[in-house]
Amino acid sequence: MGNGLKEQIEHTQKEIGFSGSILVKQREQVLAKSSYGYANRVDTVDNEINTRFGIASGCKIFTAVAISQLVEEGKLSFDSKLKECLDISFPNFDENITIHHLLTHTSGIPDYFDEEIMDDFEELWIEKPMYRMRRLQDFLPFFQHAQMKFSPGEKFHYNNAGFIVLGLIIEKASGLEFKDYVQKSIFEKAKMTDSGYFALDSLPAKTALGYIELEDGIWKTNMYSIPVQGGSDGGAFVTVGDMLKFWDALVNHKLLRESLTKTLLTPHVQEEADDFYGYGVWIKKKEDTIFKYHLMGYDPGVSFHSSYYPEMNASLAVCANISRGAYKMMSEIEERLN
Repeated sequence: MGNGLKEQIEHTQKEIGFSGSILVKQREQVLAKSSYGYANRVDTVDNEINTRFGIASGCKIFTAVAISQLVEEGKLSFDSKLKECLDISFPNFDENITIHHLLTHTSGIPDYFDEEIMDDFEELWIEKPMYRMRRLQDFLPFFQHAQMKFSPGEKFHYNNAGFIVLGLIIEKASGLEFKDYVQKSIFEKAKMTDSGYFALDSLPAKTALGYIELEDGIWKTNMYSIPVQGGSDGGAFVTVGDMLKFWDALVNHKLLRESLTKTLLTPHVQEEADDFYGYGVWIKKKEDTIFKYHLMGYDPGVSFHSSYYPEMNASLAVCANISRGAYKMMSEIEERLN
């Protein structure tokens, strides 16, 4: 690690008004650990290193691990077709869609938030209020009867609905509600004792509220902007410490046997020149070697990045309870890793 990491983090925090927590480790040594801003602006409650933060789509990897665990148990296959896994009717979906397609965003199914039509996530809740979105099946009316966007396997197109479907497959194959499965088979195994899929209207102590800036100095919470309860496409709450516990458990095969861990972390589809996607995880290469495995999540009032760098044996988590800032902070830290 180069010199001046702490100073750079402090400088970046002041520059962008970062609000959240940061944890960086390399070879078991803590290189940076800090928190900034308020978990609750009204009561001026500070963010702390053990504060829980929403991570939006950053938890798609939990869904991918859950599917992989069920494959390990012989209950599913990555080649299993959607029509074989669920009794739910998707009348316009291609019958050749597989779990692999869903995991890699190559299924071609319609998304429930179509960026080609909508540019504001809050528009979703006009017809169906966000406070009713508590179970995975609550999302089905948004996309169940819509038309395919392209043929399975044709291309990569990021898709939240695909991960809703994967969550429903997990519930059917395991007999457990999605959040209960993840709690038992991932969080508990990884000793992520502070993580969970908490409802916005019943958050536990030491959980940061997400904030959206309306104008300079004026903020509102995100409680009317995102689903009241997260699920298989996003919305878990974690601490930075728990995220690093997750990376440790994953790469040391505490969640999956080595062969399935390798499959999950394989660059299955290319998104840009050096950017690939595995199962629920982004993968960046440098000079044809893996530079990092990477998670990110953005929602109104949420900004999250977390990475594992195999060549450097380093990991980081940057959780923010505002809509921006985590990427800039991660980038500044990355420049000082060696």
